[in-house]
Amino acid sequence: MKDGIHPKYQEAEVRCACGNTFHTRSTRSTIILGICNQCHPFYTGQQKFVDTAGRVDKFQQRMAKTAAAQAAQAEQANKRKKRR
Repeated sequence: MKDGIHPKYQEAEVRCACGNTFHTRSTRSTIILGICNQCHPFYTGQQKFVDTAGRVDKFQQRMAKTAAAQAAQAEQANKRKKRR
């Protein structure tokens, strides 16, 4: 390796917005985070799951209404043709 081209690798303090701090090594002396493993919802157990089944049900209901409306239009069109 060439001398003088690599950054200095040093002890670093990592600080989170929630107040958690820990030490690691980095090219920076201080690293400031917005979220860490102590306050992230996935790790704290406060994660909320999106109910996709409700969305699917709503979509299927809309499709059923559309199909019913199309069937009603087709029926009316057939009645008009028979009158002629």
